[in-house]
Amino acid sequence: MRPVLVLRPEPGAGTTLARATDLGLAAIAAPIFAVAPVPWDAPDPARHDALMITSANAIRHGGPALQAYRHLPVYAVGRETAAVARTAGFADVRTGAGDVVALVRQMAQDHVVRPLHLSGAQIREPADLPFPVVRRIVYAADPVALLPEAARAALDDQAVALIHSPRASQVFARLLAAAGISPESVRIAAISQSAATGTWADVAIAETPEDAALLAAALTLCEKG
Repeated sequence: MRPVLVLRPEPGAGTTLARATDLGLAAIAAPIFAVAPVPWDAPDPARHDALMITSANAIRHGGPALQAYRHLPVYAVGRETAAVARTAGFADVRTGAGDVVALVRQMAQDHVVRPLHLSGAQIREPADLPFPVVRRIVYAADPVALLPEAARAALDDQAVALIHSPRASQVFARLLAAAGISPESVRIAAISQSAATGTWADVAIAETPEDAALLAAALTLCEKG
């Protein structure tokens, strides 16, 4: 059976490795991003009626300023992000039925009109939002300069790469090309359709934008001959 290649940074990489092991999969971690907090100007909580969180890193790296927003409902993409928000002390945490588009739909149904989006520096706002969004960048995820040697070794062993975001797909393809490896020779499992951009040897899409579903999708590729 093929192993899986975990490209996400810590602490998420460790979580994925543990889940892969529970499924009986061999897993290799080779993060292609380094995540760090950035200073941010926290707006008046009274100006907002919800927090929009599209990555658990926003909660992990938001810092002490997050405490002022704990009375607001949190709209999170995926159960893992929601769990991190609850651990950080947010009591009212909600998720959409899928990706960020579904999350925005849920927010509109709940009559959210003044959300605050805490995000990474490279995260794009969804198009055609039904409400104005104030955005604050609270972390940056900088790509590594070269494909990690652990990743190259895993790919030599026909590993299935796990893609947790659209940007990860783009960065991974760029690192592969720079290392002289054609992305068309690499199999990936993507957490969403938008994260499966590019041309790959084979692609499996997670049924929901969650780590467990991503691993389930990867398993179908790992079991192929």
